[in-house]
Amino acid sequence: MTTNKTPTAAQQTALDWVAASTGRLSRDHMTIWNLAEPSWREYRSAKFYVDALKREGFAVEEGSGGMPTAFCATWGKSGPVLGAYAEYDAVPGTSQAPVPRREPRAGLHRWAAGHTDPHSALGIGAFGGVLAAKAAFEKHGIRARIKFFGEPAEKMCGSKPVHAAKGYYDDLEAAISFHPTSLPALANTCLWDTHCGCYWSVIYTFECVEPETWAGAMAREGVVNTHIAARAPAALDAVCLMYTTSKYTRDSMLPHTGAWSINEAILVAGQATADNIPPHVGQIQYAWRVPTIDMAERIAAVLDNNAENVARITHCRLTRTWVTKTRPGLPNHALAEITYANLAMVGAPKLPKEAKDFAREILKTLGLPPADEPFMKEIEELTPPREAEARLRANLPPSQKNYTSDDYVEYTWHCPTVRLYIGRAMLRPPRPGYVFPDWPRNALGGVPAAIDPLHLTAAKTIGATLVELATDPAGLERSKAEFRERTGGGIGGKTWLKPLLPKDFPAPVDFRWPEYVETVRGREWSLPTPTH
Repeated sequence: MTTNKTPTAAQQTALDWVAASTGRLSRDHMTIWNLAEPSWREYRSAKFYVDALKREGFAVEEGSGGMPTAFCATWGKSGPVLGAYAEYDAVPGTSQAPVPRREPRAGLHRWAAGHTDPHSALGIGAFGGVLAAKAAFEKHGIRARIKFFGEPAEKMCGSKPVHAAKGYYDDLEAAISFHPTSLPALANTCLWDTHCGCYWSVIYTFECVEPETWAGAMAREGVVNTHIAARAPAALDAVCLMYTTSKYTRDSMLPHTGAWSINEAILVAGQATADNIPPHVGQIQYAWRVPTIDMAERIAAVLDNNAENVARITHCRLTRTWVTKTRPGLPNHALAEITYANLAMVGAPKLPKEAKDFAREILKTLGLPPADEPFMKEIEELTPPREAEARLRANLPPSQKNYTSDDYVEYTWHCPTVRLYIGRAMLRPPRPGYVFPDWPRNALGGVPAAIDPLHLTAAKTIGATLVELATDPAGLERSKAEFRERTGGGIGGKTWLKPLLPKDFPAPVDFRWPEYVETVRGREWSLPTPTH
């Protein structure tokens, strides 16, 4: 693996574009960070990208795949089709101002959304990379096509399985997936073998549509008084029973091997007042992360069985709606080597004094001693992919081929795809076993001095890699040949996994997802902002 390369003239143009655009990209990042819109509700964030891409000469399909906050932007008329994407969804319950203390953003409920990973930097890093590559393509007359996607709802692994099922990735010849690192062991590297696993999610809706037919609801003789008649258990009890039943049966869903998890969220709970009227509708969402499709299917079977029995017990009609189904990720060593060599050429991010001063203020707030170097050293170091692989697998059983989840895996089954990680500012624990609260990490994401090195490093690496893929046919062909080998012939090959959602799958955008709302009081979170 070559790690001492020098940039070509075209790559230098891409690097120079990023260097000249640092102020713009920093401002763009803060725009998305401050919008902090959650899954399926990223209307303003998507519009920002759509408008910016149109100004740059991209043709943009808005609402791609039937998803109002998704887009597909294309540029170029000939040459290899190279893909990248932006994410921009935030996480409910994590609102944090860019200050060295726990404090929600001004004027918002403390449980409003905020950027945690942060996807604001993910999107701007990829955005800067494709614009840098475009600048190089134009200046040097390089034949290439760029396909840049807006991918909403990554926190639910939502959009990429939909785009994949509807064929949006089928013409890609290579794709770059970038993410701010969440593990110090994976700072400034590319995944090698152990890519993300499956993420499946489903919503169960319980509706009591005929409460009067519940056994005991009607009096046997005389006039019925609805205030003294027995009422059907109905939808609120259904949600409660589904919640508890699935907790009780969790340990029986899978054998106790391999890392996996399951979580739930109640979307609707009753919709009734405290009267003798049966709650008519309730909804509960489940999401599970597993290494294999077989494990995902086993969990789904238990949940379905629980839901069917709960519906009978509570006198409800049951509807099951899939939110997403992702495939396990597929490696591509050739593209990982190309990308990592360009990352090594660019260098790991370096955090300036302003970021370290802010970090020391956080330490002071937490009552911790000051530190000359408040950040983890790994954030400013390169980690070769094979070394990162060894670190990642240190606590995994040999039989487990995939770990945790992210919907970028959908790209890996349609073209050679690399998973690039860049180090983000992480505080160094003052002693072994110490765990920081989440708010310092979230606050650092809104401090330009702490977050700009991350997305600017990503933009340079992505731009240089896209240029290399467009100008080195042999390197691109190595990546494509490996993809064909791993899939038994490419898309439709003997060992290729087709999308798990049908082509006509409607994205689940109409559910009661957390969001910002417009009221007579102005724009606020779905939980009203306290006045005291």
